[in-house]
Amino acid sequence: MAQSTDTNPRIYLLAPHLGDKEWALVQQAMASNWIAPVGPQIEAFENTLQDHLGPDAHVTALQSGTAAIHLGLLSLGVKPGDEVLCQSLTFAGSAFPINYCGATPIFVDSESLTGNICPQALETAIKARIKRGTKPKAIIAVHLYGMPYQVREIHDIARHYDIAVLEDAAEALGSYYHEQPCGALGDQGVLSFNGNKILTTSGGGALVSRSIQEKQKALYWATQAKSPVEGFHHNEIGYNYRLSNICAAIGVGQMGLLKARLTQKQALHHWYEVLFEARQGISLQQAPDSRFASNWWLNVIVFDPRLARCTPEQLSIAFAEENIESRPLWRPMHLQPVYQDAPYYGGSVAQNLFEHRLCLPSSTKMSPTDRERIAAVIQRMC
Repeated sequence: MAQSTDTNPRIYLLAPHLGDKEWALVQQAMASNWIAPVGPQIEAFENTLQDHLGPDAHVTALQSGTAAIHLGLLSLGVKPGDEVLCQSLTFAGSAFPINYCGATPIFVDSESLTGNICPQALETAIKARIKRGTKPKAIIAVHLYGMPYQVREIHDIARHYDIAVLEDAAEALGSYYHEQPCGALGDQGVLSFNGNKILTTSGGGALVSRSIQEKQKALYWATQAKSPVEGFHHNEIGYNYRLSNICAAIGVGQMGLLKARLTQKQALHHWYEVLFEARQGISLQQAPDSRFASNWWLNVIVFDPRLARCTPEQLSIAFAEENIESRPLWRPMHLQPVYQDAPYYGGSVAQNLFEHRLCLPSSTKMSPTDRERIAAVIQRMC
């Protein structure tokens, strides 16, 4: 990796992008002494998210998207011995909570249009598990890199077999499917506000429930399952998952910037479109049709190994030599050593996507000079 200098500063894949309001809100939280996982900014943050997601969304702010997936699975009744179908091409945080519940992950291949869970492979997996006498309890479908999955097809299959859908929208705040906000489409929804997301609370996430009763149960679990009885009374196992008031204050300020950040992401995506329109064998991933409105959290390029002048690895190395960060796609879960014995349904689509695609710098903080440096590497290599 090249060292940063005044003339060669590091260009990050995704960098937090904060405004002035966040600092003012954090100062208010500190001055009021509300610094723990209780305080007025938590409710304010949840309310801003609910305003974005719609009237049927009931939001619980948590420490991470992974915690939200865990509580979402518990809310869907997943317990030890159950099976949960999960998109293989995703970050580990989508899959690990299945194991937290004592359940077994069943991984499913992708389709190439969106890179997300394949409807045909999903139905094949469901039929196979039912034939074995183990009907899956839930489906985890992911909006990978902000691109919505095939919601209608996946949800039709889920309804047909009466299996709940946990919608992993950790990367998709601000994305839409059929003009409906991602995060509010499944039986349970998940958001993430990690430092690299389109909006951040430094670390954080949220569970989106379909009823106030489900939210109240999630909040109960997230606060160590404390019963309203004197003397710290516990009837169930709970978790220390609640978001802090200071982090929530950052989130309130960030939510006011969502529209601006989406506009900036769209403009960056268009810049990459122009940059790659004449590149032989390399193209920018696009939405399949007008139903899919991505937030373009990450811009992904697709390599045709028969025509491209370089490989994803060669381009990534060239970027690194210029102190520019890029990244391969998530390594599919069914190819991970920890899941080498897990059932998998599908072919080699997820593996091919992993091997022939690359994530490009997509920070809304990039300057014109940053873009010039990125373009210079692409023009030289591609």
